[in-house]
Amino acid sequence: MKKSGVTVILRFVLLLPAMASAAQEPKALPLPDERYKVDLLLVVAHPDDEGAATPYLARALDEHKRIAVVFGTRGSSGANEAGGEQAAALGAIREIEARNALTTLGLTNVWFLGGKDTASQNVLQSLANWDHGGSLEQLVRLFRLTRPEVILTFLPGTFIGEDHGDHQASGLLATEAFDLAGDPAAFPEQLAGPTKRLEPLLENLRPWQPKKIYYFPDADREDIFRGKGPDYSVKEISKSGKQPYWRMALDSFRAHQTQAKSFLDKIAQMDEAQIEKMATSDGGWTDALHFVLGKSLVGGSVTGDVFDGITPGAIPFARPDVSPELARPELSVELGGPYSFFAEFRRAHGLTNLPHPEPPEIALQAPGTLVIPLWVRNQTAKTQEITLAVALPTGWTTQAGTGKFTVAAKQVVATRIEITLPALTENGAKKQEPQEISVHADSNGQSIGETKLRVELRKRALPQ
Repeated sequence: MKKSGVTVILRFVLLLPAMASAAQEPKALPLPDERYKVDLLLVVAHPDDEGAATPYLARALDEHKRIAVVFGTRGSSGANEAGGEQAAALGAIREIEARNALTTLGLTNVWFLGGKDTASQNVLQSLANWDHGGSLEQLVRLFRLTRPEVILTFLPGTFIGEDHGDHQASGLLATEAFDLAGDPAAFPEQLAGPTKRLEPLLENLRPWQPKKIYYFPDADREDIFRGKGPDYSVKEISKSGKQPYWRMALDSFRAHQTQAKSFLDKIAQMDEAQIEKMATSDGGWTDALHFVLGKSLVGGSVTGDVFDGITPGAIPFARPDVSPELARPELSVELGGPYSFFAEFRRAHGLTNLPHPEPPEIALQAPGTLVIPLWVRNQTAKTQEITLAVALPTGWTTQAGTGKFTVAAKQVVATRIEITLPALTENGAKKQEPQEISVHADSNGQSIGETKLRVELRKRALPQ
């Protein structure tokens, strides 16, 4: 027994160095997956929207930037020139078209939020149809997964132009995610570490604060955007593609057959000289790109390169500077709907310098109906009588919403004025100039404000 005990003890002593060595050997803890780290994240609404930035994406790839793309929807409400599929089936096709288009540039990290394509100019309808909170949660997750340095997206605002509500929604969500992804109190379940093996709920992501956000508008007028960010020529020759950046964008766009088959079939019949002539004279393919700087947390000039001031590594979370709420009189009337929302949005996200038209504007199909949403505020201590009247161009008529109304004390109520738009006149002009609408509000014989809206009539436009 004694001999056996000694033997066991000796063996244990001999094993101690090996055990100590094993105990001291450090084990690396898992880090974020570097395969999905990007320098630039593009956030747009529909398959083919990436075309607004494709020439710049090709340039950034020449500079060895890592890029990923997020689409808000699959474009299931769009047209289909390539076949008979519609609705969800069309969305499935357009997703593949988008992936194929980006593959021509070598981009494969592509995500879809699952929002529903919404054919209107009202961003609030798009947000409702996208499940605003759910889409934002997904986008914050993708920001934390891809850890982008720079965000590029649509300018959130209302303009005469295509003014698609989904475009506005993609820029709005990207801005919200920019301000939330680095916040450890936002969607904390994404940040919690696993509590058990194969954790099905907690995601173990890390907060991530992007450094810059840039916008591009889908407005007709460009004067209010000039000088608000960098400009890029699309005519320069790509180092990798050996052709102009606009030409690479056109080659990428060929994947979008459902949206442009007739145009692409014409292109297929052209030689290079004809394609260049077409691109230069029609469609804006060779127009320079103009971006708008939303905000930079790393300094740099407004018109400097997108990546100026960007250095490797994380930066601290930066809560947006919220501007003070504007002082209002006790009794007032102002535009509601997307117009008042975007004013509050710019204030809440520290974007008070973001370009926006004054007075607000919209382009509508005529004949048709214009709806002017209004907020009526009565912060006095008693019920007030308000009179609403509207000054209209010749041929425009009021359907409803004007006259006398009462508003209870300490209340803010919504109302609207509906106006019948006349058919367009054939005056030989390519387009008619916008008309200014004025809403006048009086109470007790005194003016309490005037609200203006610029409206352009078109043969075709998205619903209001």
